[in-house]
Amino acid sequence: MLWGGNLGTLEIRAEGGATHLSARFPYGAETELAPGRREVFAPNAFRARIEAGEEIHLLSQHDYAKPLASTAAGTLRLRSTDTALEIRATVDGSTTWAKDFLAAHRAGLIRGLSPGFRVPNGGDRVERRGADLLRTVTAAQLFEVSAVTVPAYPAAQIEARGWETHQDRQPFAGAVHPLNRWRL
Repeated sequence: MLWGGNLGTLEIRAEGGATHLSARFPYGAETELAPGRREVFAPNAFRARIEAGEEIHLLSQHDYAKPLASTAAGTLRLRSTDTALEIRATVDGSTTWAKDFLAAHRAGLIRGLSPGFRVPNGGDRVERRGADLLRTVTAAQLFEVSAVTVPAYPAAQIEARGWETHQDRQPFAGAVHPLNRWRL
């Protein structure tokens, strides 16, 4: 599983006792993962598992022990468009990790948006650009999206708007670091 955040935005608001989260992970935004190693997601790269109705989770810090919402529970809705992966969730603040996540976000400590995914064979292409390599992910199996403190992509951002007053980073075993998947 790979993970990364790429110029994502996250909005959280409290309404009637529930906390609503809205986020976008833009396609087409190129990011430098390491010197000479760049990556970009093609439009609708995450479409397959979303349209198939597969279970996908919203997590805190890529930790499956800290779920915030899921498609199976009906608290997470995802939509892949030509421009972005759109995320809508309702977070129940009754668990300790959800309370911690919401408090850390309010304090400005959680600013990254990061998807957890696998790239199947044929789901990417790598090309040389001078001395650099550019990996374009054309199809990825999305398993989770996380709000993180330090995203794998330095340009990832989370923004909080409309807060109301009432109210090591490895995912599960089997993770593969993004740079280990590169080939030319």
